Amino acid sequence: MVDVSQHELVPEHTVLDEDDLEEVLEDYEIDRTELPKIKRKDPALPDDAAVGDVVKIVRDSRTTDEAIVYRLVIE
Repeated sequence: MVDVSQHELVPEHTVLDEDDLEEVLEDYEIDRTELPKIKRKDPALPDDAAVGDVVKIVRDSRTTDEAIVYRLVIE
């Protein structure tokens, strides 16, 4: 079976620990539930991502070199 998460076109996905998550939520002045969502079944998610975790996604960007987005893992 092919591991889609290792494909060159799939951006880096990392599960945030609680300390990093608190910083992000404070910076954006939002609650965890206000983040955009990503389904647990998404093949790009790391194996250790669980429902309720927040994932940091680092994408290549033409204008800023890299764009960082955050997603809340849902069922």
